[in-house]
Amino acid sequence: MLTARPEFRLPPDAVRDRPFRLSTELREAPPAGYAAAAIGYAIGWLILAFPWLSGRVTIPWDAKAHFLPQIQFLADSLWRGDSPFWNPFVFSGHPQIADPQSLIFSPPFLLLALVNPAPTSWAVDVTVYIVILMSGFALMAWMRDRNWHPIGALIGVLAYAFGAAMAWRVQHTGQVVSLAYLPLVLFLIDRALDGARSADTGLERTHVARILYGLASGIVAAFVILGRDQVALVTVYLLIGFVAWRLMTSDDGLTSAIRRKFVPLIVAAVAGLAIVALPVALTAALADQSNRPTIDYLGAGRGSLHPALGLTLFIPDLFGATGSMWDYWGPPSYQWDQIWGRPDLNLAQNMGQLYMGAIPALLLMLGAFSGILWHRDVRFFTLALAAVAIYALGRYTPVFEPLHAYLPGVALFRRPADALFPLGLLAAILSGYTAHRLLTVEAPIPAARMRIAMLATAGITVIAFAVAFWFAVRMDRVEMASRPMILSAVAFLIAATIIADAVWFNPIRPALGGLLLAGFTVVDLAWFNGPSSSTAMKPAQLEFLDPRTQNETIELLRTKTAAGTVADPNRLDRIELAGLGFHWPNASMTHRLHHTLGYNPIRLSDYAAATGAGDTIGLPQDRAFPPLFESYGSKLADVLGLRYIVSKVEIESLDRRIQPGRLEFVGPTLDGFVYENTQALPRVLFAGAAKSADFDEMIRTGAWPEADLTSTVLLSAYDEKSSGLIASRASGEVRLVAYRNTEVVIESQSQRGGYVVLHDPWHQWWTATIDGVPTPILKANVLFRAVRVPPGRHTVRFQFEPVRGVLGLTRK
Repeated sequence: MLTARPEFRLPPDAVRDRPFRLSTELREAPPAGYAAAAIGYAIGWLILAFPWLSGRVTIPWDAKAHFLPQIQFLADSLWRGDSPFWNPFVFSGHPQIADPQSLIFSPPFLLLALVNPAPTSWAVDVTVYIVILMSGFALMAWMRDRNWHPIGALIGVLAYAFGAAMAWRVQHTGQVVSLAYLPLVLFLIDRALDGARSADTGLERTHVARILYGLASGIVAAFVILGRDQVALVTVYLLIGFVAWRLMTSDDGLTSAIRRKFVPLIVAAVAGLAIVALPVALTAALADQSNRPTIDYLGAGRGSLHPALGLTLFIPDLFGATGSMWDYWGPPSYQWDQIWGRPDLNLAQNMGQLYMGAIPALLLMLGAFSGILWHRDVRFFTLALAAVAIYALGRYTPVFEPLHAYLPGVALFRRPADALFPLGLLAAILSGYTAHRLLTVEAPIPAARMRIAMLATAGITVIAFAVAFWFAVRMDRVEMASRPMILSAVAFLIAATIIADAVWFNPIRPALGGLLLAGFTVVDLAWFNGPSSSTAMKPAQLEFLDPRTQNETIELLRTKTAAGTVADPNRLDRIELAGLGFHWPNASMTHRLHHTLGYNPIRLSDYAAATGAGDTIGLPQDRAFPPLFESYGSKLADVLGLRYIVSKVEIESLDRRIQPGRLEFVGPTLDGFVYENTQALPRVLFAGAAKSADFDEMIRTGAWPEADLTSTVLLSAYDEKSSGLIASRASGEVRLVAYRNTEVVIESQSQRGGYVVLHDPWHQWWTATIDGVPTPILKANVLFRAVRVPPGRHTVRFQFEPVRGVLGLTRK
């Protein structure tokens, strides 16, 4: 049924697969129907994104727990005229400019921050979906340049924008944006290499035009790299492979192609490197200073895609991914572990979802079994799909271990399953190409080959459903799995019928065939990939992340910390939000609260080791108490200036070592219990004496030297020698004059000199001056900063200078 009536075919000698030529011959005019396809995509986008665009739901999890506060901090800093390069509101201070997930270098979110001083959840969601919309248009333009059938392009774009990881993991904002640039880079780099004719004039593009396309492709490729995540890494390798493929398959040979295309390529490379060099250098330096400079093979392997999750290409909700984590029974889960043993994976329930729609999935299989996907047009993408799938499987193939050991960049990331983002794009491209070939009368597929492909596709689909049913029976989940299996089976049956009808109608009623394919794909994706517990939450549940919130806990902390600063400007109290829920740890960025912890997989290594700061503090059990921070009553808690602790549970349940009465109970809120540490030290102190200490040993054992830290500063042996140790107990005064993100100004006065101590984390990119004269910053009290000041009145200025720091120009 998938072949059209013979009378609409060309003679056999005219239907041989023509070799692919990216030349003016194939691009003399744009394919008809692309305007309608673009309108169709826009309508489909509006329908599929409407639950989020309308504000009825919001993208939850990492999109709000991690990325929303980053954007809010960026916007707030810019509108205050402050620098966003250092973030004082998480982990007591964090080098934000070097953090790959800060979104400082992300054009869509930088633009949002520039126009909106207080972005809400809705504003960020809209930005994400606009990025997806524009990325889909870029992919369609790239397919148009290839003269693909517009309906094939439409199906491919819908499958890309709302299928697989782009739908199921839309909460991973940075990775969504990293992938979204790829279609535009493909479009630009092809035009830079190709010199195709203009669709408007029919004239050959000039050498200058190709250079400009090369420049544009280099800039957009740089935006991919600036994502500095695993999706960006895989995307960069795909781009390198794509350019190599284009050169090697050039009609006039590799050497000639390199010579003719050298200038656009070198312009692209230089433009890209100029943009990414500094941010990448900053991130590399942060990695060396962080808790995770690299990820070992075992750690990375825990983020592998389990092969059983391949069934989600056919049955998206087979394992209950749309429900609660307690009902989920796929790998990894408690239910799976009980039957098959623990797979030792670290994946959320939505990270292995492959569903891209029944029609695209069937087209992908038909293309593979019919040989369509081995055509020269798309052979690279077929090979790339296989390579990326192998990479995503991680430790389940023998290939990942040597890749982890030898392929640059792989050891920096912990989840090979993140490759499902580019895998979804590649699969969408191939499904769109298959539709193009099936709907193009001039290039039909031989009937015998098509029958074999249909049988193989049907067989694989039946086997997939049979295996899924076997899993359900084996794990006693038939009742739970029956509904998604039945619905998916119906969807595939309808999809098969529509594909056959569309191919049949195409020569007579092409618009009807296209409407059937696109219309059902939209309905299919809206039903199966629509809002779920993985991708949608009621906005009211995240109201505390609104900058204008009236949340009781946030208001209490704002009031208390502001009152403390009025009473003593040197205090600048810190707070801790312990176990209030997944979305709470970075709320401090939204509301300018100085938090000792936060949510980020990357933290300064010394700080993490000393304080027990983990990836998150969303649950009470996430709060670790290492030797140096053995309790909220510890000396380190006091030195940090940690005054207010909000705990989901009573403090004795969270901190087993806390002494009765050590913290004062402020009162309960709707979110937890609030306590005050009245012994918290001010942010700024004057120390008239210094004492030598081994900070590494202190972190290891938790033992503090005998010293009154209100008047004595602890210095490492190196800083003691370089600054000259002061043993007397001279008195002095300090006053915090200004505190900005990247600049702290302190006035000091003493008769005999001493040390100005600032209890912010020491970092080598901070510099200091005394009355405008550079002076070394000493690492003090294990984690913090101090400068030695001479007698008299002085102004000490700390400034964060990351560019000079990474270039080695700052004074240590």
